[in-house]
Amino acid sequence: MTITSERQPAEAGQGEAPGPATGSVTGPAAGPGPEVTPGHGELVEQLALRRQEARDGLSERATEVQHAKGKLTARERIELLLDKGSFNEVEQFRRHRATGFGLENRRPLTDGVVTGWGTVHGRTVFVYAHDFRIFGGALGEAHAQKIHKIMDMALTAGAPLVSLSDGAGARIQEGVTALAGYGGIFQRNVAASGVIPQISVIMGPCAGGAAYSPALTDFVFMVRGTAQMFITGPDVVRAVTGEEISHDGLGGADVHATTSGVAAFVHDSDEEALEDVRYLLSLLPSNNRELPPAEPTSDPADRLNEALTRIVPVDGNRPYDMREVVGEIVDDGEMFEVHSGWATNVLCVLARLDGQVVGVVANQPSVLAGVLDIHASEKAARFVSFCDAFSIPLVTLLDVPGFLPGIDQEHAGVIRHGAKLLYAYCNATVPRIQVILRKAYGGAYIVMESLSIGADLSYAWPTNEVAVMGAEGAANVVFRREIAASDDPERTRHERMTEYRRELMHPYYAAERGLVDDVIDPAETRATLIRGLRMLRNKHKVLPDRKHGNQPA
Repeated sequence: MTITSERQPAEAGQGEAPGPATGSVTGPAAGPGPEVTPGHGELVEQLALRRQEARDGLSERATEVQHAKGKLTARERIELLLDKGSFNEVEQFRRHRATGFGLENRRPLTDGVVTGWGTVHGRTVFVYAHDFRIFGGALGEAHAQKIHKIMDMALTAGAPLVSLSDGAGARIQEGVTALAGYGGIFQRNVAASGVIPQISVIMGPCAGGAAYSPALTDFVFMVRGTAQMFITGPDVVRAVTGEEISHDGLGGADVHATTSGVAAFVHDSDEEALEDVRYLLSLLPSNNRELPPAEPTSDPADRLNEALTRIVPVDGNRPYDMREVVGEIVDDGEMFEVHSGWATNVLCVLARLDGQVVGVVANQPSVLAGVLDIHASEKAARFVSFCDAFSIPLVTLLDVPGFLPGIDQEHAGVIRHGAKLLYAYCNATVPRIQVILRKAYGGAYIVMESLSIGADLSYAWPTNEVAVMGAEGAANVVFRREIAASDDPERTRHERMTEYRRELMHPYYAAERGLVDDVIDPAETRATLIRGLRMLRNKHKVLPDRKHGNQPA
């Protein structure tokens, strides 16, 4: 971990607390007169000067350098995040107490992190923002203690916590004390998990141990071109493995949004990222004891979705964009997709139905035919767990041919990763509704919110096919000897496929056995979901008494 970026040298006396105010008494005496106690006006003036010093940072030049990199300062970011004039700063006058390596002569106010609380859309939100202008935003003892305090306050108050990361790791001059500061942050991240929403916004470097805190939070935003996250940087990679790679190539925003899955959202500027953070907060409850905020809607609850039969082909082998289906069903077509660039064969969307926030999980037939694989299972499992933790009902739209076959998937642990999604659904106590659009084959049907694992309601379109596998695969297994012995194998295979489909895959097979609650007209999907969610609004389910489950790793 490195510490600071280049800083402008402090001006004379910068970072030093001014001495007590003194005065003199006029008269013939040559020596110093008695000390004069300053009045309220003078004390308030000194306070204003001290506050201005804290707000300005080390120098105008440091601010110019920050802006030249396309980055806002910590305070500018907080102003954009919070409602105008709502920010209340905590420990603005905090200084470090470290000595050695010249630190005793460099003691700027705030110690490189701005902490406090304000409101977003009128609701309380806590925030801390690294100030790259001071020690490169590097974390030391005082810096960490400020973060610990604001995290504790957020948990006590039951309000979301947003971190704006732009720091150069641990402050090397403070040694292991800085590392212990990270440990305190991690412990609080875990304590707050599932209790208050935690959002990390990476707007600059976030390297070494610092990268673990965002990974422990609920959502990670990154700003393209300025944000990087990695455990070991390019220089270490080069020294150990001989591989050459840039900072962005190793841990840039696009890498984490499309390859690693660390970043849920990517934006081109600080302003765009913070605007979406505000929107995300408008969809979330303040804590796990509250319900998500409802919004009035002019979109009729009984609006027909006649466009769905145009969007979704009857032929199960033809692809379509599931985003169009979700957009047609939810209020006003507005949806907020999580991890839109990673594991794109499954969609995870926050939206509203009847003004109430819902989490939508849906297979994406336009990518890999909508199969589940390792990354899709991980993505959906984490989203399901988040929604359950914060009382957000789940709607699952199913069109899945199964799990992705392949040696790589099996060797990489698709069984273990697929079990994560199964565990998340089985453990969820929020209202849960499944809608089967077309295919629902094999283990993927069970995992994707079937009645057998606890869904409250299951609906199916007349185009549904619920089966162990597709008709062709089933015929090849069940009738393989008959097909092999036939004078016309292709004709026999086709006949047996038709028979299997007629007997075991017709639209009402699952409904006749109580595995689907109703077969519905696709045009009535929105109205059906809203009626079900209204009925389930007061659902209360208690899990077995236990310390915690041992979910698949």
